[in-house]
Amino acid sequence: MIDLVVQAPRLTDADVAGLLQVCESGAVTRLAAGAVRISGVAPTGAIAAHCAACRFDFAHVPHERRLERVGLVAMDMDSTLITIECIDEIADMQGIKAQVAAITASTMRGEIDFAESLRRRVGLLAGLEVAALERVYDERLRLSPGAEAMLAAFKAAGASTMLVSGGFTFFTDRLKARLGLDFTTSNVLEIAAGRLTGRVAGAIVDSAAKAEAVRRARAEPAMAGKMVVGIGDGANDLPMFAVADVSVAYHAKPVVRERATCRIDYCGLDAVVNLFA
Repeated sequence: MIDLVVQAPRLTDADVAGLLQVCESGAVTRLAAGAVRISGVAPTGAIAAHCAACRFDFAHVPHERRLERVGLVAMDMDSTLITIECIDEIADMQGIKAQVAAITASTMRGEIDFAESLRRRVGLLAGLEVAALERVYDERLRLSPGAEAMLAAFKAAGASTMLVSGGFTFFTDRLKARLGLDFTTSNVLEIAAGRLTGRVAGAIVDSAAKAEAVRRARAEPAMAGKMVVGIGDGANDLPMFAVADVSVAYHAKPVVRERATCRIDYCGLDAVVNLFA
């Protein structure tokens, strides 16, 4: 059986009544103030059109897809777990944010190879003091709305959490300690005499490396019979999505929304949990 999960920052009883008229069937379970699950609702164009017009997030999910079946949640960092693109904010410290941000945006749309894009952007940061990274973390890095609630819910259900990022260990290491994440994979910025050299140390963590990290994690014996959830926003998350059982496009680029299992366009990250409630 297929259920319909509908979510919005604000979902009133009148909104729910309107949904039921469009669905023409189904028992309603209120999951949260802004979320309902309607049982036995097959996908239709009318439902999609209604939700789009009302700016509701919606997903058709198997009835048996539940929270306790999730074994691993793998997340992108920039513009997913956090609200910023770290490299763009670092570039702002160098006075070249617009130049680097344009490359970032093109990469996330899938127009530029990620590894080459990263080399170009990091190269522009050569000579910047490491203290600038600390300023970005302290002054500009913010968690996406609902991030901590989402992580708490998945952890309470026994799932492991993994941050897989084409960003930098300077930020992923701090987020791992702050949020109690189980695993992280990201790039290492080369530093000499307290300044960035403009190079990445070691192999670049690109889309293939992100997917491989998730693939290795799901091969662990403890993952037998469990689901992997992948969450991201950019084109370099698509290989990771292919490894996951359920992929969630979070405030994502069009190419990512089109290829994800589910999408969250309006709500916070805590909305991901309701897809398994």
